[in-house]
Amino acid sequence: MKLPAHCFLASTLKSLVRLTVLLLVVSSNKTKGAVKLPPNISVPAVLVFGDSIMDTGNNNNNLITSARSNFPPYGQDFKGGIPTGRFCNGKVPSDILVEELGIKEFLPAYLDPNLELNELPTGVCFASGGSGYDPLTSQTATAIPLSGQLDMFKEYIVKLKGHVGEDRTNFILANGLFFVVLGSNDISNTYFLTHLRELQYDVPTYSDFMLNSASNFFEEIYQLGARRIAVVSAPPVGCVPFHRTLSGGIARKCVQKYNDAVLLFNDKLSKKINSLNQKLPNSRIVYFDVYNPLLDVTVNHQKYGYKVGDRGCCGTGNLEVALTCNHLDATCSNVLDYVFWDGFHPSESVYKQLVPPLLQKYIHRFA
Repeated sequence: MKLPAHCFLASTLKSLVRLTVLLLVVSSNKTKGAVKLPPNISVPAVLVFGDSIMDTGNNNNNLITSARSNFPPYGQDFKGGIPTGRFCNGKVPSDILVEELGIKEFLPAYLDPNLELNELPTGVCFASGGSGYDPLTSQTATAIPLSGQLDMFKEYIVKLKGHVGEDRTNFILANGLFFVVLGSNDISNTYFLTHLRELQYDVPTYSDFMLNSASNFFEEIYQLGARRIAVVSAPPVGCVPFHRTLSGGIARKCVQKYNDAVLLFNDKLSKKINSLNQKLPNSRIVYFDVYNPLLDVTVNHQKYGYKVGDRGCCGTGNLEVALTCNHLDATCSNVLDYVFWDGFHPSESVYKQLVPPLLQKYIHRFA
């Protein structure tokens, strides 16, 4: 029996409306990527391990840690002015990476109680503020250690398989970009600030200890299916406002011995990555140098349009970070004038200047 023409037309219109709505829902979860991918590269997901530079809120429910930022003035420039647990006035590199790749607007924390299953195929963040390659670093800060972040990743894989099936999961793991951002807390806090490792190791042997832990971790995520792994260098921690104030003298200069320790570790890390690529079949482990670009922004801040490179925007700008950067402190009148948001962390503006060109510089190496 043939449908009358008007019924057929109505049915067709309903189908078109449903299709349009579906396309709008799908497209609304994506953003327009700015990074130009090589023709043979697609990036379905970003998965992040790391510390407070990358944490998008995993520490929020960890009430025993001082490494939290889910309160004002953190997040003052985030969407809706909401403090989300990001150690910044706005977005952190995790968010900027997925945005630049055209995947989505923000990278959710894996431990976010509101995390939805449909977020899993495009990636999540396992990073925890205060963590490091050295297990003692995470223990001291009561942060989620690398072993804990690895456990979350294993749990993520099980959930992903349940959601999209084994074949799609394997594709996401093999083609997704994994970012590992650690090392600054080990050198600045565990070694120099608290001296917890200084009696046990000199700087060269401590960097070897860190390197061994890092290398084991890269191999572990490789065994779980990761193939494209971006390992970000440790930053120039001697130039953050906190350490300038405590150890930079009256002039609050960059603390060179801290930066020298970072450079030694970064050099070893870069060489280790080269050997791992030879050892692990089909691996694309890429060393991202963030040390030199961030040092240049800090030291030559006026060249980049900033007025202040040695103090943060929060409070006095000399020391405040995490719990000491709170609503009781005044913030600067214009955060865009500042390289640093607080005593440790760069502002969103700096991340937006550094992350896209870094990603564009190294993306072809994942082919």
